[in-house]
Amino acid sequence: MKNYLLNLSTPKKLAALAGFLAIFALVIGNSGSKNKISVNAKELALSAIKDQDKISAMTLADWIIKDKLDFTLVDLRSEKEFTEYTIPGSVNVRMEDLLNSDLKRNQKLLLFGNDDISSAQAWFILKSSGYDGVYILNGGLNSWKNEILYPKRNVNLTLEDSIKFEKIKQVSIHFGGNPQVRISESTSDAAITTSHKIAPPLPKITIPAGTNKKKKEGC
Repeated sequence: MKNYLLNLSTPKKLAALAGFLAIFALVIGNSGSKNKISVNAKELALSAIKDQDKISAMTLADWIIKDKLDFTLVDLRSEKEFTEYTIPGSVNVRMEDLLNSDLKRNQKLLLFGNDDISSAQAWFILKSSGYDGVYILNGGLNSWKNEILYPKRNVNLTLEDSIKFEKIKQVSIHFGGNPQVRISESTSDAAITTSHKIAPPLPKITIPAGTNKKKKEGC
């Protein structure tokens, strides 16, 4: 870890320090201490991550469909959330268990939580501990829901945009999603032709027997 930090440029060293402070602040905040530290954890943790370390939801969906995923897909959320729904092929490793899990330093790891905050902090923890191939799902599970499970389109689209949405629609259906159409561009996301006032329930998944937070998958 010492060599890793020494080889960083000055801006990256500052970003690394910011990441440490963000993690420390979270620990202090969870300990019930009266000494409060106010930080923007998301901004600090994400500051060290390059664009090439972020994978979009659509790219991930395409890899899964084409069976080209060479990452271990790591769901950082609670076991309860993981059991209720996760992205197909994921394993569950909570943040506090990362360094005690079966994840290997030579594995490619793609991390996600509900948004970027937890995955960015997990990315920093692993990179600082000698894990080289670490990436995050850009936008986390929220992006997966919005872009893959429940993509929305306006009713009036150009032919080109309609063709693009048809492709997105097929991807959504593949993952048990429910593409939706806004009544007009001026309406809110809740006003959709499926008549749902809130997001539809997540599609049910079947988790193979024996899947748990210690499970290891091949690269």
